[in-house]
Amino acid sequence: MSIFKGSAVAIITPFKNGGEVDYESFSKVIEFQIANKTDAIVVCGTTGEASTLTHEEHLDVIAYCVKQVAGRVPVIAGTGSNCTETAKYLTKEADALGADAMLVVTPYYNKATQNGLVAHFTAVASVTKKPIILYNVPSRTGCKMTAQTIATLYKTVDNIVAVKEATGDITVATEIAALTNGEMDIYSGNDDMIVPILSIGGKGVISVLSHVIPEQVHEMVAAYLRGDVKKAADMQVKYFRLAKDLFLEVNPIPVKAATCMMGQCDGSVRMPLSVMEPQNAAVLKAEMEKQGIL
Repeated sequence: MSIFKGSAVAIITPFKNGGEVDYESFSKVIEFQIANKTDAIVVCGTTGEASTLTHEEHLDVIAYCVKQVAGRVPVIAGTGSNCTETAKYLTKEADALGADAMLVVTPYYNKATQNGLVAHFTAVASVTKKPIILYNVPSRTGCKMTAQTIATLYKTVDNIVAVKEATGDITVATEIAALTNGEMDIYSGNDDMIVPILSIGGKGVISVLSHVIPEQVHEMVAAYLRGDVKKAADMQVKYFRLAKDLFLEVNPIPVKAATCMMGQCDGSVRMPLSVMEPQNAAVLKAEMEKQGIL
């Protein structure tokens, strides 16, 4: 059974002027998502700036999210690291805190071999019985899992059940589906490829776009899954520019700016990230106004 079908938001971690975690704003963001039909919440992923959270903060944010969500939708905790022992530790702790599943990114910077990736993910998955979603995003990590490696992990590790496919290459997703006989759950990691991923059997998206139009992203996937392919495709095209503008600068700089414009948080990011350049913020704001968000 799939962890979720539909749209999961890769949720931001709000800060107070780039400093401590702003839990009041975090609660506001979570409630906005649930009220607008988001199907799951992914906490402490790339968009959540997990790489600049201390281990204590990382686990506190997961714990807060689990408590705030209170079982209304699945909570998927980002627990990946470039250090296998750290990833095991975070995964084990997230399990104990009540996360429903874990999202584990490929080790960044180290650039492991494919055999190393199999060993790494097998070791991480061994510390929990809860489902694991592999996260393949070489543009961020410098390390790409092949479709064969992903299929090997799916076939040999019982609780590795899904992949967030964020290479931007539909061929990779199609090969994963082919090598796993369409059984492995595939989630789009790119908002401009939701419908293409669904077309080869995908179950949904782990989305940045959902921060600003959660109900519409949910409906895009729901429409496709109930057979209204034209509506889903039309929505994919309609929101294409907005999805692109949320990546005018490195994620999560633009989406933090967007949620600030929506009054949900102060929009700050932790160094080495910086606030959005004014000219890019103006482009994003104009598109949000065009789409009726502001």
